Amino acid sequence: MTTIRSATLVHEGGNRFAATTGSGRTFAWGDEKSAGEMSPMETVTVALAGCSAMDVISIALKKRQGIDRYRINVRGEQREEYPQVLTRVDVTHEVEGPEVDEAAIKRCIELSATKYCPVNAMLSAGATEVHHRYVVRKTGVDAFESEGEVLVTGPYRRPDIVT
Repeated sequence: MTTIRSATLVHEGGNRFAATTGSGRTFAWGDEKSAGEMSPMETVTVALAGCSAMDVISIALKKRQGIDRYRINVRGEQREEYPQVLTRVDVTHEVEGPEVDEAAIKRCIELSATKYCPVNAMLSAGATEVHHRYVVRKTGVDAFESEGEVLVTGPYRRPDIVT
């Protein structure tokens, strides 16, 4: 079975477009930050963050990770030449809580990057190198902080075959 995703953009003047998705969600694309308009490339980085975050938190909760705070930071490098593609994206998952296990969080990130996140799969199959990183802060009696890189997907590699 195929899932259809759709959207309609309506030009509202200048460089502003009103976007409506097939599921009825709306937002504005454009150049006016003060009006809450988003750029297409910012939207791509947000989509990657959202896709990966939804995977990681879902898997982590199934693994019974005691998470008090979860944050994901994404930083993309866009080349100057046209087409101005993202050449590198750093995705950093910050996880904090009394019952977090570093190995479990790394596995959650790995599963998202290599199996579940379609946004990562599309970017990694193209010109983008995606670095999947973590910061784990365990609070409580055995408190510690650790950080590192889990893996790199792309460029021009299908994430489903990355080891």
